[in-house]
Amino acid sequence: MDNEPLDFYTLVENALEDLPKELAALLDNIVITIEDWPSPDEVLVKEDPNANLYGLYEGVPLTERGPGYYGVMPDRITIFRGPLERDFPDEELEEQVQITVIHELAHHFGFDEDKLEELGWG
Repeated sequence: MDNEPLDFYTLVENALEDLPKELAALLDNIVITIEDWPSPDEVLVKEDPNANLYGLYEGVPLTERGPGYYGVMPDRITIFRGPLERDFPDEELEEQVQITVIHELAHHFGFDEDKLEELGWG
């Protein structure tokens, strides 16, 4: 058994590489970053102030982009390493990172929190 600590950046990269090619091809004008912890302003974005913030999508979902959408800064997905590593043991961390990445990408595709809950990705 390998006792090396999990490389968080590799976990996020693996989650992106595991996306179906058809889905990955639809990603448009988006950047994915990793931060240690959310800022106080980012935490306020959550509807439930007691909920943990593992990721954050900021941008214009594909479903809301019209003909005037051009020359804008890329959408941004931030994955927060600190809360994920704090709340999940190593044996669960990879799966939770994948869930978080998919959850935030779903916002890019136009899914809201209610729909994600309904689909089991909340």
